[in-house]
Amino acid sequence: MTAPAHSDPAPHDPEGFVDVATQPETRGIELIDESERHGRPRDLFAVWAATMVSVLNFTIGASFTAVLGLEIWQAVLVVLAVSLLWVFPGIVAVSGPAAGTSGSVIQRAIYGFRGNKIVIAFYGWFISGVFLALNWVASSFMGAELLTRMGVENQTLSIIVVTVVVSVVTVLTAVYGHALILKAYTALTVVLLLIFLVVTGFILPTVDWNFTQPEPLQGAALWSSLTVAFAILASSPLSFSNSADMARYLPRTAKSSHVVAATALGGAIPAAFFTIVGALLGSVVSPEALDIGIEYALLDMLPAWLGPIFVIGVIVNTVALNGMTTYTASMAFQSIGVPIRRIPSAVLIGVLGTAFTLFLVMSTNLIAAVNLMLQFLLIISAPTMAVYVADIVLRRNRYEGLDLFDERPGAKFWYHGGFSLSGLASVVAGGVATALFLATDVWTGPLGVALGYVDLSVPVGMLVSVVVYAVLARRRVREQAGL
Repeated sequence: MTAPAHSDPAPHDPEGFVDVATQPETRGIELIDESERHGRPRDLFAVWAATMVSVLNFTIGASFTAVLGLEIWQAVLVVLAVSLLWVFPGIVAVSGPAAGTSGSVIQRAIYGFRGNKIVIAFYGWFISGVFLALNWVASSFMGAELLTRMGVENQTLSIIVVTVVVSVVTVLTAVYGHALILKAYTALTVVLLLIFLVVTGFILPTVDWNFTQPEPLQGAALWSSLTVAFAILASSPLSFSNSADMARYLPRTAKSSHVVAATALGGAIPAAFFTIVGALLGSVVSPEALDIGIEYALLDMLPAWLGPIFVIGVIVNTVALNGMTTYTASMAFQSIGVPIRRIPSAVLIGVLGTAFTLFLVMSTNLIAAVNLMLQFLLIISAPTMAVYVADIVLRRNRYEGLDLFDERPGAKFWYHGGFSLSGLASVVAGGVATALFLATDVWTGPLGVALGYVDLSVPVGMLVSVVVYAVLARRRVREQAGL
């Protein structure tokens, strides 16, 4: 077997790092030896559940009924349909134990060493930075509103203080890394579920259970709203191509079906439940209230004693989601060859996310920021997720970790000058297809216009990516896997 190139991090950690929650994780993308593997697939459930008990679910769900004009039952069907997409992060997660390294490294098998640097440089940190900001925006708005109600008059100062405090705690979570996340998120899941279920208990009595739209949608208008809602919500599971990072410490012998189930169900169940609650909330919240910010409406519905607890829950969830996102993003820099250790990389990601957050909270409202950004992210996330899953299926999840670090010309994943034309062509083709069918307030693709603003960006973009990759790469991938 060829030796890894000297320009990449050593395949194994020379410092003998031990993955424990009480010390910062110094390991980055280095290979994890089988003797260092630990944990059970079911541990992943809490990792994803803690991140998905989010106030953004309320926001997005409410926008389906209050803004897009869907009936409650229609919004519920959309939520349930999108829940099925969580199987994709589940499938991606199984590549972590197989290769013993980060997903941003595993994708070298898809794009080649140099091609992967382009994809990860644009996709890995950009997606992470956007999601950091979107979640920090939610906690910043709600934290600032609570401080205002407590007598702090300078709202701008409140937003900055909340954002910075949450950012610092988030980065610390990422610095301590995998073991802390695995240990702490089980308790966080229980606490967050308790808080959000109590909040739900106060929301449900206010719901208009006889709610119907004043002018029910029909025909093309109905399909437009249904597909736009699907695209907005689908961007969440399709963005989590980092799921392999959280599973990479599991033993190679961990059952793939258990890894898929724990990851998919951990994300899908809380996301679906609280998004449906949000859709019910939309029956009593006006579009104007959503424009101002759902945090105001939510706090008005809750008793005085529960408001601060709910805001704390929102902030804790933000730390949980962004801590995990910052952790995985810190390895993206390493995988593209940036000479930086994982911990400084996590700090840099945190600074970028904080800056983006402050820009958003000073320039827009939450609902506009969330829906627009989530749709546009599909141009990147839908095809990259589809191609990643296609590669795992085609090679039956057979990845050899050492080969992923061999970047010498002629190596297994060197391809043509360091670029895999089949992988890059598949993502570009899928991205173009996604953009052509996308329907947003600021951009609608020509095919989306032709269909009457029906947004088929997700199914078309993913299908195009998979078909192109299967046609161009199938023979090569199966030969690499010895099939």
